[in-house]
Amino acid sequence: MKRKYTTYLISFSIMLVLTLGISTNPYKVMSQGSNFKSENITSIEINKDDLYKKIQEYRNQHKIKPIDAKVDRVWKAIPGYNGLDVNIEASYQKMKSTGDFDKNKVVYKEIPPNIHLDNLRPEPIYRGNPQKPMVVLLINVAWGNEYIPEILKILNNHQTKATFFFDGSWVNKNPDLAKSIKEEGHEIGNHAYSHPDLKKRSVYETTEELKKTNDVIKKTLEITPRWFAPPSGSFNHATVNVADQLGMKTILWTVDTVDWKKPLPSEMVQRVVSKVENGSMVLMHPTKPVAEGLDSMITNIKAKGYQLGTVSDLISEKRIDYSSSN
Repeated sequence: MKRKYTTYLISFSIMLVLTLGISTNPYKVMSQGSNFKSENITSIEINKDDLYKKIQEYRNQHKIKPIDAKVDRVWKAIPGYNGLDVNIEASYQKMKSTGDFDKNKVVYKEIPPNIHLDNLRPEPIYRGNPQKPMVVLLINVAWGNEYIPEILKILNNHQTKATFFFDGSWVNKNPDLAKSIKEEGHEIGNHAYSHPDLKKRSVYETTEELKKTNDVIKKTLEITPRWFAPPSGSFNHATVNVADQLGMKTILWTVDTVDWKKPLPSEMVQRVVSKVENGSMVLMHPTKPVAEGLDSMITNIKAKGYQLGTVSDLISEKRIDYSSSN
């Protein structure tokens, strides 16, 4: 009886040792009859961990924080700018077939700021976010019909879109020309109705000027402007509030061509190009200096590394410089 008990105890001990040995070595090769290939799983898990680690390290080095919109003491309302982050899971999926890190396969995602332009009190906008490598051409139209076809031709040749601010009375007199500008894909804004000095107008008069212009633009072009440019840059806080109540933000400028003084085109271009930077908005009108100098101006602005877009493009928080983060 004692011998049987001893044999049983020895057998149980052996089985226990074997069981514990297997359970503590999950990747140990099992019997030939098993379909479980633990060597492959070990390799996959190690590669996966290593790849995730490399993507995480890359993310930590290249992550860019978003920038909140703010009211600057000098520049007034400045739009926010999206941050940039690495989508680790999507990046891993693109690289997992080889298990090797490849920065060309990194997938990015934009991170919006916490404070947006619409969260701010109504203030004029003189420029875009200083981190956004974009420049905008603002073209205020109340006269100069003879130069508009050439300006449109140059913009088209450069595949560049501008934002045109229409005087309401001009649209009434030149509906076909207004339509041709819109049909070229350019953005349309409000420039009041009769080119008034709004700084000297009452709230009621200002409302009538802006609303009447929106109405004629809506009737003629079937669009409602989002942006308002005060004639001659003359405005007060009441002007900005009226525009805001009508669903428009007030746009001023960063760089002025002063084209109405009839400068030499070459001098105008040199002065403008020397001053543009990230987020600049360049003011101009359909004048002879602009018609003669616009081609060179666009060429030189692009040569400095800036993209050209509309006010909506610039004010958008969307990033345009993914490549600079790689």
